[in-house]
Amino acid sequence: MPEFWKSVRRWLPGVIISLIAIVAIVLYVDLKSLINAVRSANYWLILAFLVISIIWLMVRGIVWRTLLRGRASYRHVFWTLCEGYLLNNFLPFRLGEVGRAFLLGRKAKLSFMDVLSTIVIERILDLAFSAAILLSAVPFVVGAAGAGRIAILIGALVIAGIIILYVLARNRVWAMGVFQRITRRWTKVQAVGGKLMDSLFSGLAILTDGWLFLRFLLWMTLNWGIAIAEFLLLLLAFFPHATLPWSLFGLGAVAFGNAVPSLPGAVGTYEAALGGALTLLSGDQSTALAAALTAHLIGYLINGVLGTYALSREGETLMGVYRQLRNRPVEENPGNTRLS
Repeated sequence: MPEFWKSVRRWLPGVIISLIAIVAIVLYVDLKSLINAVRSANYWLILAFLVISIIWLMVRGIVWRTLLRGRASYRHVFWTLCEGYLLNNFLPFRLGEVGRAFLLGRKAKLSFMDVLSTIVIERILDLAFSAAILLSAVPFVVGAAGAGRIAILIGALVIAGIIILYVLARNRVWAMGVFQRITRRWTKVQAVGGKLMDSLFSGLAILTDGWLFLRFLLWMTLNWGIAIAEFLLLLLAFFPHATLPWSLFGLGAVAFGNAVPSLPGAVGTYEAALGGALTLLSGDQSTALAAALTAHLIGYLINGVLGTYALSREGETLMGVYRQLRNRPVEENPGNTRLS
């Protein structure tokens, strides 16, 4: 029973948040107007959005392989990425990130923590990009004066954040020593945090290799550029008057909506984040939700088809991978915690 209630405390907040979002959507959106918005959409632009989404996924594979310093083949990296996104769509606790570290480590004969560290740094940079994109779009969306200068300031803050990470990467021993001194009164925090810090610093090691980090940053920038372009195409399919700031604002909202605790696949929170952002921009709730649902469904379609194919070609199943993740030795689990 203690283990059961411990598990409940982990997944219940996400379930509640998703259900609240779903109920709010059902109560405040006119179903008939929603259906009409879907029927009136430009399906050619939606098809272009689907195709470019696959290109985005292929470039994301290059981003991850760059972080891995080429120690795994692109084929293994790409198909494992698809498997990870599939796991995230259907399993709780963002197990797709742990899952792809586990699966790629097994295929490429790399240690679990080695692979996980690259995912940690990838997520940190994703967060920096999404924050910069969202905050840069806000002044344009609300029509604030000096929007361009604000965007430049945000870009400078992101660069400053990367420099701080670089300093930490160059002074790993000192940073770990400071952490150990701060947490010496809390042994559990020290043990859990120590493993997470090790993983973080392993990922940050890429910052100390100038050429490698530059390549990673260029591929990551291209990846986000593709995301902005594909998102704009989707918005134009529903809102012909949509502009680039709409894409930036919507993409940033989705990134942070996905970070909120929710049901697997960000069910409810994705639609609430993107639908809310587009409603703020357009004043049209039904069309905004139609665009959000279309984007989410296409994401599920791509990840479902490619992820399922990748698992099946390796003789795996979704639940089979989940059981393997649950049964991994505790010491392989970051933070020394159980998955359930």
